[in-house]
Amino acid sequence: MSRRKFGKVAVLMGGPSAEREVSLKTGKAVLSALQRQNVMARGMDADKSTLRILEDEKFERVFIALHGRWGEDGVIQGALEMLDIRYTGSGVLGSALAMDKLRSKYLWSATGIPTPDFIVLAPGTDLDEVVVKLGLPVFVKPVREGSSLGISKAKTVAELKSAWEMAAKYDDQVIAERFIGGAEITCSILGDQALPLIRIETDREFYDYEAKYILDTTRYLCPCGLSSAQEMELQSLARRAFTTLGCSGWGRVDFMLDNSGKPYALEVNTVPGMTDHSLVPKAAKHAGMNFDELVLRILETADVQR
Repeated sequence: MSRRKFGKVAVLMGGPSAEREVSLKTGKAVLSALQRQNVMARGMDADKSTLRILEDEKFERVFIALHGRWGEDGVIQGALEMLDIRYTGSGVLGSALAMDKLRSKYLWSATGIPTPDFIVLAPGTDLDEVVVKLGLPVFVKPVREGSSLGISKAKTVAELKSAWEMAAKYDDQVIAERFIGGAEITCSILGDQALPLIRIETDREFYDYEAKYILDTTRYLCPCGLSSAQEMELQSLARRAFTTLGCSGWGRVDFMLDNSGKPYALEVNTVPGMTDHSLVPKAAKHAGMNFDELVLRILETADVQR
């Protein structure tokens, strides 16, 4: 496709979610890449006036760089469909399901995709019983949040209670998840292609917000250390996990491997970060694709039939 045929492109970033600052970094990087390639692109810090501007100024495509709620949960996707404006990434259903860790787990479990055992934490939940069923340590996660916000690793029942209280500040639905003690692996998806796997190593308790976006000590290993056969098998599983949730276009699937090498799907990110610390650009680079090429390939997903 000629770059001119993209027409007027809006890069939506920022917005009201807890991931606003990361979204602004992603959006600015994407906008710069598009403008370097002579795409007629304009950045927009999304707010309540955004939809009216998109319609009034006749934007033809939207590159969604909004992380978290409002941008990654199907809300903006549904609004853009109402306006008949093409957009990047997953549609309404895939976005909503991937944002919801609990529903993701229900679907994966029903279709034979391994995911760590979990318990929904609700008023009256016996935390001692949670420990009996899941063991310690245990991860506590808000169901609908990204960038590891609100996630804690609890090593005692007392820490489990505190972690629940903290996660509940981000979402009224919280899960406790069995700890898987092996390697953390991520697989980026671009169209029908699974990009090279990346192994993530951090000196922190887990790959939290600081390890993702602030610290320079996090290690990203690509090649990831698995055999070619193992990598292909995990890439295939990633594509299954992605499509099972109705996702399309591009995204990232995160896994933990146990000590025997068995993979467990953790979550799908339908609008992964595109910052200097981000994983999709790193995987694309190892596949022979520079950042500007990657951004253009993602923009082309706006024309994928959902």
